[in-house]
Amino acid sequence: MRRIALTYIFLSIVGIWGALAQNTLNPMNNRDRFGNQVDPSTRPNNLEDSTDTEIKSLPPKLYMWQISETLGERILMPADTVSLNFQNSNLVEGFSGHYNYLGNLGSPRLSRIFFERNAQEPTIFMEPFSGFFVHPGQVKFTNSNIPYTNLTYYKAGNKVNGEERFKSYFSVNANKRLAFGFHIDYLYGRGYYQNQSTAHFNAGIFGSYMGEKYQIQGIYNNFMLKMNENGGITDDQYITRPENMSGGKKQYESTTIPVKLEQTSNRNKDFYVYLAQRYRLGFTKKTQTIQEKQPQGAKAAANHMHHDAGNDSLPAAKNAPQDTLVTEEFVPVTSFIHTVKVERSRHRFRSGSEPAGFFPKEYKLYNNHSNDSTTAFSVKNTFGIALLEGFNKYAKAGLTAYISHKFSRYDLMNTDTLTDMSRIRHTEQEVFLGGELAKREGSLLHYNVNGEVGMLEKAIGQFRINANLDMNFRLWKDSVNLYARGYISNTLPSFYMRHYHSNHYNWDNDDMNKELRTRIEGELNIAHWGTNLRAGVENIKNYTYFNQNAIPEQHGDDIQVLCATLKQNFRLGIFHLDNEVTWQKTSNETVLPLPRLSLYHNLYLLARLAKKVLTLQLGADVRYFSKYHAPAYAPGIQQFHLQSTDDRVEIGGYPIVNVYANLQLKRTRLFAMMYHVNAGTGSSNYFLVPHYPINPRLFKIGISWNFYD
Repeated sequence: MRRIALTYIFLSIVGIWGALAQNTLNPMNNRDRFGNQVDPSTRPNNLEDSTDTEIKSLPPKLYMWQISETLGERILMPADTVSLNFQNSNLVEGFSGHYNYLGNLGSPRLSRIFFERNAQEPTIFMEPFSGFFVHPGQVKFTNSNIPYTNLTYYKAGNKVNGEERFKSYFSVNANKRLAFGFHIDYLYGRGYYQNQSTAHFNAGIFGSYMGEKYQIQGIYNNFMLKMNENGGITDDQYITRPENMSGGKKQYESTTIPVKLEQTSNRNKDFYVYLAQRYRLGFTKKTQTIQEKQPQGAKAAANHMHHDAGNDSLPAAKNAPQDTLVTEEFVPVTSFIHTVKVERSRHRFRSGSEPAGFFPKEYKLYNNHSNDSTTAFSVKNTFGIALLEGFNKYAKAGLTAYISHKFSRYDLMNTDTLTDMSRIRHTEQEVFLGGELAKREGSLLHYNVNGEVGMLEKAIGQFRINANLDMNFRLWKDSVNLYARGYISNTLPSFYMRHYHSNHYNWDNDDMNKELRTRIEGELNIAHWGTNLRAGVENIKNYTYFNQNAIPEQHGDDIQVLCATLKQNFRLGIFHLDNEVTWQKTSNETVLPLPRLSLYHNLYLLARLAKKVLTLQLGADVRYFSKYHAPAYAPGIQQFHLQSTDDRVEIGGYPIVNVYANLQLKRTRLFAMMYHVNAGTGSSNYFLVPHYPINPRLFKIGISWNFYD
């Protein structure tokens, strides 16, 4: 808590200093004592404000972007000001309910939609926290003419078992090119079941300087994730058939249901520093424009009228004085690129007591308790040179070549010494040579093809190729977007899939083969119709997964996955019905189980009131997926794995219904939601992970403010 408090204080001081710097240094942000925007040239010499002149404040203008991690390319994005469905923004199961998770805020999660599953980076221990962990490519940079702040607060339940989350974002410009800011994210889920509380904290700073020739963007992020583990409830009938467990009672209080573990926890810490810089060479292009002079002052106007008095018969335009303005524009031709990322990640698992039979017994260093830990450290540098798109009429696309080097170091427990003080150190190095061909300008066609091939050490034999294409055109009066995506990769499983030592899990899989993946995907979007159709197929050879004993294993044969998602929205006046249907098919349901069908439906009315200042959304949504043998969860390694052969249960076939009210008043958004309103009805089979029920009926609220000053 001391570190968290110090971080809050430090970032607050940085924010105050930044706001003062912007008001001092930015000529666009001079203000009077009332906070109004003024032109410095209108101020009296004694710096006192003129009170007999009406002064209007400058309207806020801002834009946001994210960057590609490899080369630091900017990707513009809209600011987060959309009011629609704000109530879903803090759900661990995701906006449309695609994720399985353990029930509590901040707990590990795994997407049921296979195409949404990410690579295991930075480590397999951080990947289940994709709802909280922020990669460099997900950080939002902001450039604005006035300081921008966002504060968001979520709360659910009571102070004993409920959950809270606070997020803040601040950005300020020192001038039109230099900007910096910070963000804070803190969540605390006390838990409606025993021994499952979570406490996650993330604080980061970011900055950018976007000059004509030199550009730099930097990020520092620090994460601390704490989670207690309960191993799931001892018997699912406490949820599905409580009358069998309570002598006729209709239901159990969730906090009184017995669980399998106590005095057990996981801790993850991660920090990274990321820097992307580029220097651009080019030429200066001069442009001439001719415009009519504007008379200055009453005297100038009188002189102008006298000058034209004897020439009434001549056209005014021909006699008006004219100015020739010469403007200079820098046109970049070549960029020299450098990105660097330094990251350190630490994982620790502790248990004070361990019930017999819950954990594997083969590798015990201690009796009846555990104290496992591992640390990963890496430094990655990328150097590139780019020939930029659009510097002349023949440069229809940009071309980039780069080389990257990554050094990684891993510290594992030495299970032979029967002590956690001894460590085994592994080091790996990878060198990749890559290139990119991209067309990002224009409105009709964009494409991007990038690939890299391994050259030295662990990278030898590995390669990745990604391709993206989009076309945008008009069909009658509608805008149509077509997208095509594809990739092929041949890569080694991540280090911790090949090596890990602990009290209960121990493997060294040096003989693992490279995993070959090929995917092709297409998407059609027609905004006016509210239609989005997406379909694809992926083939995997040497698929790597956690087996029934939560040990990494490879499947040598090919596995195919087919997936199609249709989003179709309907509207009748103020009434809306948004629908999403996803169908999946896996060729091997034993090794890669997936639900055949996933549904999301949202019925609501949307109206603008009070002279369209207030936006009101009232409705209910439902999430549902078909039954399947969903992956189980192993607390000792924080991973999802195939269910044990002697404990197989089906998850799914149960709708989760939420009722909500969502409002936006100018720059303020707020919602109230009754989560899982149908709890206790029907089969009550509300599990997303075997033996881990989700929260019962729960009231949630949230509010978000945007400040532009």
